[in-house]
Amino acid sequence: MSGTIRAAIVGSTGYGGVELIRLLLQHPKVRITSVISSSAAGQLYTDGYPHLTEIITDRLDAVDPELVASKADVVFLATPHGVSAATAPKFLEAGLKVIDLSGDFRLQDGSVYEKYYKHAPADPSYVKKAVYGLAEVFGADVNGASFVANPGCYPTSAALGLVPLVQAGWIDLDSIIIDAKSGVSGAGRGMSLTTHFSEVNENFFAYKINKHQHTPEIEQTLSRVAGRPVTLTFTPHLVPMTRGILSTIYAKLENGRTEAEVHELYRQYYEGRRFVRVRPLGKFPATKEVAGSNYCDIGLSVDARTGRITILSAIDNLVKGAAGQAVQNLNLMMGWDEAEGLAFTPVYP
Repeated sequence: MSGTIRAAIVGSTGYGGVELIRLLLQHPKVRITSVISSSAAGQLYTDGYPHLTEIITDRLDAVDPELVASKADVVFLATPHGVSAATAPKFLEAGLKVIDLSGDFRLQDGSVYEKYYKHAPADPSYVKKAVYGLAEVFGADVNGASFVANPGCYPTSAALGLVPLVQAGWIDLDSIIIDAKSGVSGAGRGMSLTTHFSEVNENFFAYKINKHQHTPEIEQTLSRVAGRPVTLTFTPHLVPMTRGILSTIYAKLENGRTEAEVHELYRQYYEGRRFVRVRPLGKFPATKEVAGSNYCDIGLSVDARTGRITILSAIDNLVKGAAGQAVQNLNLMMGWDEAEGLAFTPVYP
């Protein structure tokens, strides 16, 4: 499919929403026609984001599927968990393509969703309709789709770091440990004690230990790739920076695979996948090296003494972990070049 399409963003006043605006304003085939907020309808968008003065002049629309359908072809749902479950079906019924950035349609098992997200699960028929949009792994499923569940930030970093080894059967699937660190923007723009400056500054701590909602999403993805259930340990941490995720991943290698063999496996798997960069052996990524970009950078090391592999996977949580991957999925849905509107370099320093 070619041509220009009209886009609406629900939840446009959050960090994911404003990042979508930044990216879509640069997209040659997309025109933003509606910015939507249930809590700030009628207000000028720039009241909350003055940096977009004279760039976004619209007032915020209310959540009205029929109105949005008259103004847009695709809607991005950058909403809190529990909101999309109710609104996504209405937008689909109104004839819109939908890309949901929340977790409401990622997990296939409603009971698992309810346990981890503490919300009633979405209608199972719509969960089945949603294509899981981890573009580098399931991109073929996204082509031509009308409804995409955009992956979470931690699951994107973790899964991209592990999928080549899991698919090849080169690691003990019961040995996976993911130790991940995120910038504060991953918690959203809302106020909380945990993300208060005085709590985060000069501090470093783990949270939601053994109960983070992204754990079953990572397991579901790896189980799908492996063809058998995968259970793992995932521990997230908050670090005093704005953007970025660095996942340090450990697993036991099988059959004495060497570092060179593993590196070649990754190089071949991600060849042609434009947003995953596999570092040369001995080189490891940092969050600042992907900031503001849609890249996932991966480095790896094999410890011959222990037989374990260490994988480092770095992304910008707001771009590759949210808005950038959503735009990448839009490109796949529309049959456009996957990198359309995303071919820009990281911001450094």
